[in-house]
Amino acid sequence: MNQFKLDNERALITGGGSGIGRAIAESFIEAGAEVVITGRRAELLEETCSELGAKSAYYVSDVADYDANAKLLERIENELGPISILVNNAGVHQKKDALETSEEEFEQLMSVHVTGAFSLARHAAKGMIERGHGSILFIASMSSFMAIPSIVSYSSAKTAVLGTMRALAAEWSAQGVRVNAIAPGWIETAMSRKALNNAPDRKRKILERTPMNRLGQVEEIGTAATFLCSPAAGFITGACLPVDGGASVGF
Repeated sequence: MNQFKLDNERALITGGGSGIGRAIAESFIEAGAEVVITGRRAELLEETCSELGAKSAYYVSDVADYDANAKLLERIENELGPISILVNNAGVHQKKDALETSEEEFEQLMSVHVTGAFSLARHAAKGMIERGHGSILFIASMSSFMAIPSIVSYSSAKTAVLGTMRALAAEWSAQGVRVNAIAPGWIETAMSRKALNNAPDRKRKILERTPMNRLGQVEEIGTAATFLCSPAAGFITGACLPVDGGASVGF
């Protein structure tokens, strides 16, 4: 079972204050890692860290501020130590018909999910490559694989995430840095619960096309992330693991 441990690892998790990011942080800590969570809301991050305990820290940061990303990694390394795991989890969503989506709105999602995530990966990988050890995890989506109406910006960004992940895996894996992704299915969070409770037909449709006939739990994304960043996944790179109850293969 030591192969599934994250002892002596320090993970940076963007968007770690709530939802999937927080669940990943909790799972990492349980596996022995120290975690650093980031986000734009200081109060939420502080509250989350107080609940995560002594093996957690937080920094207020916006992944779309490219100039700040290098400074963030430098500050963490100087104050806490080197980062050996990066989880690019931060994201924004937008539901809008394509004809009503402006170029600026389209670029906004790309700046967070793709360019911002690449920026952090690039800066984090420098130290990982020097040390010959590291793991970078992107959070993809069901919309990386399937066409879903009215989310053209989100779908485009999440599809690009997979291309970025594969390219980085091909370039950095021989230098000791594995790069992978998780594609969550429909996961039960406070936000999704509220949305689906107000749209029973949509919830029914989701469950009908999910072979396991239920929504996923954030903890199930956390344990999958822990596996992919652990020694147990030491020969896995360039892969996207769907954690979706079979939704990507369901009818």
